Amino acid sequence: MQLHTIPKLKHIDSNQFFLLAGPCAIEGESMAMRIAEKICKISDDLKIPYVFKGSFKKANRSRIDSFTGIGNDKALKILRQVSETFDVPTITDIHEVSDAAMAAEYVDVLQIPAFLVRQTDLVVAAANTGKVVNLKKGQFMSPEAMQHAVKKVKDSGNNKVWITERGSMFGYQDMVVDFRGIPTMRQFAPTVLDVTHSLQQPNQSSGVTGGRPDMIETIARAGVVNNVDGLFIETHFDPATAKSDGANMLHLDHLEQLLGKLVAIRKTIQSF
Repeated sequence: MQLHTIPKLKHIDSNQFFLLAGPCAIEGESMAMRIAEKICKISDDLKIPYVFKGSFKKANRSRIDSFTGIGNDKALKILRQVSETFDVPTITDIHEVSDAAMAAEYVDVLQIPAFLVRQTDLVVAAANTGKVVNLKKGQFMSPEAMQHAVKKVKDSGNNKVWITERGSMFGYQDMVVDFRGIPTMRQFAPTVLDVTHSLQQPNQSSGVTGGRPDMIETIARAGVVNNVDGLFIETHFDPATAKSDGANMLHLDHLEQLLGKLVAIRKTIQSF
């Protein structure tokens, strides 16, 4: 499962799914530390291998006046601070070839956004850092097509690669998860289910992406039942004021109850 290759990752022998969770974007030090502290406690109590997630920059926004970040250096230093304070690994997404080496100095996993997963130079640059590379499946791609993105990483000499399912376009303004893709992609690499982005409702006339957070538990349960290796959940203590993707985030107060249910489901599935 390659989890042993990630520094600071705990509970890797718990036979649980691993968790990538945190805010969509790093909005500041205090918010990042507050969210990380809460998730670290929950994941330790439930023995879930945990990686803190936060984007140091948001490049793929609908509108030019949308929040993109607090500055690359400042946000990356906060990610490092989270890692050092809570002894937890971190993941962030990159958008340009030059981001790869820069972000690799601060985090343990580099994520390729779904819209950019076919960009060979970007994928290869991430692979060349030697970090784990998390490839988000394009909303426009089949599960079978992700084997070629995985091959780009491995052919670059890096076998540390994951795939993340984040839903497929369903018409112009909705997403759907085809759970048949989970076992398909697991043939190529460990597979994560991005629960919250799978519930986005993009292309709204307002230029602000909508979502269905009421369906988070439904999608997460289905993923665990279908043996995903990991779960990706964006969470915030006040989604309504989050500067990015608030419409489909899980409220931080609801995370512990949700994860408790999912851990119990995983244990039940493993008993069969």
